[in-house]
Amino acid sequence: MSTATFALIFGIAYLGAGVLGLIPAALMPPPADAPPVTFAVVYGYLLGLFAVNVLHSAVHLAIGAWGIAAWRGMASPLVFARSLAIFYGALAVMGLIPGMNTLFGMLPMHGHDVWLHAGSAIAAAYFGWRSEVQVTERRGMAERRQRMLPVGRERRLGLADRRSLAYTGV
Repeated sequence: MSTATFALIFGIAYLGAGVLGLIPAALMPPPADAPPVTFAVVYGYLLGLFAVNVLHSAVHLAIGAWGIAAWRGMASPLVFARSLAIFYGALAVMGLIPGMNTLFGMLPMHGHDVWLHAGSAIAAAYFGWRSEVQVTERRGMAERRQRMLPVGRERRLGLADRRSLAYTGV
């Protein structure tokens, strides 16, 4: 899979997660033991697993749009993958630190978000820093013969020789 295809797949996935995070019917109320969040606009657990609020969903929408733009060639897919690896790697580490797991009460990123962000960072790092193999196309034997011996090919097929037709006036 190419880096551009990775950007498209992650762009669609995060765009979908961002849209779902804005739909109140897709959110479950947070449990009693969840870390406190001061910015609680559209706050809940997406699909009962991932803590999100409106800012978290906005970040997902922005990353999804950036991924699709990278796939379309408006941005570099390589820069997208590398930036995503660094950004989500930092979010995964921050989600493990008790004082930082809500980004000062603004952005919940604890619980299942940690492994989701870590997995996203690992996949993005793979596509961002792998060495892409250049595929070289070899010409087939038929193409070389056709290029080298056009008159001989016509003789083999029983067609008239072009050189003799030029002198006979036909």
